Amino acid sequence: MKKVMFVCKRNSCRSQMAEGFTRHLGAGQVEVHSCGLEASRVHPTAIEVMQEVGIDITDQTSDPLSNFQAEDYDAVISLCGCGVNLPPDWVSQEIFEDWQLDDPDGQPLETFRRVRDEVRDRVKHLLEILS
Repeated sequence: MKKVMFVCKRNSCRSQMAEGFTRHLGAGQVEVHSCGLEASRVHPTAIEVMQEVGIDITDQTSDPLSNFQAEDYDAVISLCGCGVNLPPDWVSQEIFEDWQLDDPDGQPLETFRRVRDEVRDRVKHLLEILS
């Protein structure tokens, strides 16, 4: 089973959505985690827009990158352009991508929904690559 790590600056919105979509769409195919360069919280609006598409991320947690080891993952995905700030071992995994999606934090609900849908489409593509 492939293991995927989604990394973002604070692990509150984009990486949480990506973890939720991957857990839902890749059930039985991949193991998934998300983390941040710093830990914070799972953003309430991220929870809300994921519930709109039938995915519950309320039990997910915001965790720091330091809790994980790069060599445990086959794919590492940065969602915010933070790849340049990651230690070298994180960007040298089998698959490394930097999606550079807009940060919806502090933005209108429509932005959260647009970013959610962009995350979903990219996760679907990633799961095709991994299968």
